[in-house]
Amino acid sequence: MKTDFFKYQAQTSPFPLALEISHASGSYIYDTSGKKYLDFIAGVSANALGHNHPKISQAIKKQIDSYTHVMVYGEFIQQPQLNLAKLLAKHLPSPLETIYLTNSGTEATEGALKLAKRFTGRSEIIAAKNAYHGNTQGAMSVCGAEQQNSAYRPLIPGIKFIEFNNVVDLNKITTTTAAVILETIQGGAGFIEPANGYLKKVEEKCNEVGALLILDEIQSGIGRTGKLFGFENYDVIPHIIIAGKGLGGGMPIGAFISSHEIMDCLKQHPKLGHITTFGGHPVIAAAGLATLTELLNSYLIEETLQKEILIRKQLIHPLIKEIRGKGLMLAAIVESEEIASKIIVKCIEEGLLLFWLLFEGKAIRITPPLTISEDEIIEGCAIMIRIMNEI
Repeated sequence: MKTDFFKYQAQTSPFPLALEISHASGSYIYDTSGKKYLDFIAGVSANALGHNHPKISQAIKKQIDSYTHVMVYGEFIQQPQLNLAKLLAKHLPSPLETIYLTNSGTEATEGALKLAKRFTGRSEIIAAKNAYHGNTQGAMSVCGAEQQNSAYRPLIPGIKFIEFNNVVDLNKITTTTAAVILETIQGGAGFIEPANGYLKKVEEKCNEVGALLILDEIQSGIGRTGKLFGFENYDVIPHIIIAGKGLGGGMPIGAFISSHEIMDCLKQHPKLGHITTFGGHPVIAAAGLATLTELLNSYLIEETLQKEILIRKQLIHPLIKEIRGKGLMLAAIVESEEIASKIIVKCIEEGLLLFWLLFEGKAIRITPPLTISEDEIIEGCAIMIRIMNEI
């Protein structure tokens, strides 16, 4: 299988992990030799309820028996799409009540950028340095990491960059700005939280000049930071939210969310202002609905903060300089990129799945499923401590 993997599948890095996967359940992934791995990655924050959750599997099977794809998004009334949108809207602050479902987070970014331009009649977008919003060309255009972007220019014009948490830079937001797009917590840059009321100040500046605030909740949303969406931790209500990853419970999904007033502009002048064939696919929407329902009807969201405390207590070691992030969106920062890679690789060899962050080489990603138990957290952290002692 490994030989065929390298021969037939396009590669995204020189040295993929190339684990041969047999099956997965709960907090564990099993390879074809029977070895099990405790998963501290959760599909890069996507598997909110762990692997093969019975309620998600049941919802998928039930929907497949009814119908799969029947029509492009937004034309037929399909119960899974409608129920998911309605449940999301019910648990969001006013006026965030209208949901557009997509196939992925990066597609939701594209939709949000188009929506902001269409509604404001402006073209300038302001984004943060070292941001990550996806990998299509529009989404890349608002990712302020030149090492990723330089090989693919020209990207879309009219983008300006500011430094996250730098209040002085907010002067760049003017009456020519259509939108400011930010991650609620910067992901690829190292799980950097907004400080000193930063997001509130951005919101106020946007309101002052008539720009829209877009918050990317693809990674920080769906319960990962102790709230359904990360922005709820920071006394701010954006004009547009981007969601994805955990919303699908392991299935591919995205969404951009706004007020009815703002979203309404996509339906005319021109018609079909944003269209998708498979966005809101009924099987995927059923999985998303099962995921969201389980999160809202349990204590998993609140428990992320208790689990964060446990991880921080367990991971005290001279090699760890700090632990950034919130809830179960954490990054252990070590002395060097070399040390981070050694820890990650050796932990995988010992049956603990860890991963890197995009732009912060000294970071070790710790984003387990929200369903992970305290015993499993202690087990995983013990492996990390043992490996760090060896290093």
